[in-house]
Amino acid sequence: MHKRLAFIDTLRGIAVLSVLLQHALEQIVLNRAAGDYYRVFHDAVGEYFNFGRFGVVLFFFVSGFVIPNSFPKSPAPIRDFAISRFFRLYPAYWVSIIVVLLLAPALEGKTFPLSQVVANITMLQMFVNVANLNIGYWTLAVELIFYVACIALFAVGLLRARWTAICIIVAASLLAVVAFPFVKSRLFWGLLELMLDLTAMFFGKVVRDAVFGERSRWRSVALCGLLYVLYASACAYRRYGVDYQDNFFCAYGMGAAYIGAAGVFLAFAGLGERGASSVLSFVGRISYSVYLMGPYVLLVIVQYFGTGRSPAQWSIFVTGVAVVTLLVSWLNYLAVEKPMVSFGHRFRSLAFTSVALQPSLRERGAE
Repeated sequence: MHKRLAFIDTLRGIAVLSVLLQHALEQIVLNRAAGDYYRVFHDAVGEYFNFGRFGVVLFFFVSGFVIPNSFPKSPAPIRDFAISRFFRLYPAYWVSIIVVLLLAPALEGKTFPLSQVVANITMLQMFVNVANLNIGYWTLAVELIFYVACIALFAVGLLRARWTAICIIVAASLLAVVAFPFVKSRLFWGLLELMLDLTAMFFGKVVRDAVFGERSRWRSVALCGLLYVLYASACAYRRYGVDYQDNFFCAYGMGAAYIGAAGVFLAFAGLGERGASSVLSFVGRISYSVYLMGPYVLLVIVQYFGTGRSPAQWSIFVTGVAVVTLLVSWLNYLAVEKPMVSFGHRFRSLAFTSVALQPSLRERGAE
């Protein structure tokens, strides 16, 4: 298939470690272990920067860089793309559901109705207004929307057209900027926040076109980047407000997360493979398992060992969460994720041969 790009995996590594850091630091506060550092923690991971949203948005940029070019040159590209995405996402996701069904009753006393479990198994729960078994599953719904959008655009021949993603970004950003002075509805801005996440993905596509295209295309990146910053700022302000409620969500922190993710993504896109890190690239390879398994490792460690009550103990806690999560995730990657991706290759088009898939430089990407 396509050649993996180490700097893309490096970005995935940064993204998932940022999410893990946010969740670990939140637990220190939520378990009333922050003491005199309570305000410091809130300033660091809530009011002025949200590392969790930063990591998630960085994932969205990477998806936009990769997914639109993941349609294979085969007799049935849409079918093969769907099969590839299914085996990439669902098996590891189902394992995470099994884990939460085992751990939640034992450690938190939680049980879930069968209807909620069944809906979550489909990964479509948010579309039928059913609660996620794991709050982090919301990002997968955004990914699915993007996949459907890519399939639709590919079917009509617009996905790889240079101006398609640019027009989407311009239209969405202008809607937010025009609506900002007049519309204050949280529902409206909630929908625009979803569109902002999708806009980040299409911005990833615009950046890819510049990386593997003519230098002149960076002008499009600059325009889209400016519009994205205005969009993110307006959406963060209307969606979360500047009156911080100690809930880890605030206009400053969320806006900084969206804009910061864009800055990091652009920096690595400009550096290319020169910005790759072997360690972070490894973390990036298993990042999906890390994202899925991290909350449960965190739950177990908090339940049995606590978070600590001093800077030294907090450092040990965060480091321990990271190390154990990476180990568990690596095992899940080897036992489930990687074999299932390989197994899914068997169901692709018979004429889908390696000869037909030799990618040009512009087509290279990471699965």
